[in-house]
Amino acid sequence: MAGSGHENGAVSIRPADNLAVFEVSKKPKKNKFALGCAMLASLTSMLLGYDIGVMSGAIIFIKKDLKISDVQIEILVGVLNLYCLVGSIVAGNIADWIGRRYTIVLANVIIFVGSLFMGFSVNYAFLMVGRFIAGIGVGFAIMGAVLYNAEISPASSRGFLTSFPEVCINVGILLGYVSNYAFSKLPTRIGWRLMLGAGATPSIFLVFAVLAMPESPRWLVMQGKLGEAKVVLEKTLDTKEEALLRLNDIKEAAGIPQDSTGDVVVVQKQTNSNGAWRELLLHPTPTVKHILICTVGIHFFQQSSGVDAVVLYSPRIFEKAGITSSNEQLLTTVAVGICKTIFILVATFLLDKSGRRALLLISTGGMVVSLATLGFSLTIINHSEAKLTWAIALCITMVLSFVAFFAIGMGPIAGIYTSEIFPLKLRAQGISLGVAVNRVTSGIIAMTFLSLYQAITIGGAFFLFAGIAAVGWLFFNICLPETRGKTLEETERLFGNLVGWREVDKKMNEDNTKRTTHGQEGSDG
Repeated sequence: MAGSGHENGAVSIRPADNLAVFEVSKKPKKNKFALGCAMLASLTSMLLGYDIGVMSGAIIFIKKDLKISDVQIEILVGVLNLYCLVGSIVAGNIADWIGRRYTIVLANVIIFVGSLFMGFSVNYAFLMVGRFIAGIGVGFAIMGAVLYNAEISPASSRGFLTSFPEVCINVGILLGYVSNYAFSKLPTRIGWRLMLGAGATPSIFLVFAVLAMPESPRWLVMQGKLGEAKVVLEKTLDTKEEALLRLNDIKEAAGIPQDSTGDVVVVQKQTNSNGAWRELLLHPTPTVKHILICTVGIHFFQQSSGVDAVVLYSPRIFEKAGITSSNEQLLTTVAVGICKTIFILVATFLLDKSGRRALLLISTGGMVVSLATLGFSLTIINHSEAKLTWAIALCITMVLSFVAFFAIGMGPIAGIYTSEIFPLKLRAQGISLGVAVNRVTSGIIAMTFLSLYQAITIGGAFFLFAGIAAVGWLFFNICLPETRGKTLEETERLFGNLVGWREVDKKMNEDNTKRTTHGQEGSDG
């Protein structure tokens, strides 16, 4: 396993250990260059959020204009996630071939084309073609942004910077909700087309903005471009010494000898990524198996707890709660978007302070309570002939509570955690697999929610989501190690024992404390 550092008995201190001492002994400030790069890379994710948000309101008008059924609405809403599956898997290979930066550029081009197709759709079939193209682009965008941010970020602020894609998704959702309300005043056949087509405009500017970013230093090392990687690391980290330590760490993980110091070195490359996929899925080590279980689990539970049911169908939920005016439904949906955006911003400042596990467990616990209470309030409303103002207020409050708890933990942590735990040579494929699981689960929820609540009532649907979230809480508590403050390469050492990782984590923290103490004593001496 790359980065294990214990196979050669002659090596007493690994580069990753030195880096850990450096990062523990000195708390760096947020690097403005890394911050800017992470923000630019993440802006593409805003287009996914916009599509999610705008579609929640657009389907009201699409159904009226194109005269389509609820089943066709479910397919229209959810199928983008399945197309995103194709995009994310392909993007894992593309990112290793052309680089992380150009993968994000390609994502914007594809989303631009897809948005134009949707905006100029004349019928349901044409609209579905646009959804297919946009879905491929969204898969590229999510995978590229998360991968790039993880590899450009210092360990001390990786949670903060890697959460940016999720922040941008939430901002995009809010903009989609606002767009719904703004364009809803136009004639039906024009309004929904402008809602969907407006997503093409940002893509043009993002293409040029992303080209101004540097390439990921880890990808540059994998190509043997050590000189370029060193320049990027010196810009994104706080000192040249830290940059050198991190470069040595990445070289070790990539299998490049430490005595290779030229600006360009020859790296033995696979002719394709089939070897990485075989190692990931067919012949995984115990460490990789643990990582795979955590990746699949966190992405599955993130989406199967019903977040897309709330975000995509919030107008329908509010209608079932007793809010009959479409104007009031869209306004209440805007409040959902504002709440979700505020709490994701709060999360970005807590991720590197409170840790991933603590926020994830608090978030999931709050989601369970909110979903169960939402199910209760909707059941009461469903069985009452009179209008119950308190139940309607409780329903709205629980929707806001649910998205707040989701945004403060489960939302950003799924992507952050996945980007931290895979070895360098499997990272692109691992992240694309996580995105694939995420989007497939999301697609299934989006494509079945209307049918589900018609079968078991809308209150029963949210009781089901609450039960799934409760199982997720148990899974996270048992299986997921804490990764806060550790380097990407050091994080790998935590995995390999699904339920016994706590002992490894404890020993790692003790060793880092001892090295820090010895380093301080040597400095004092």
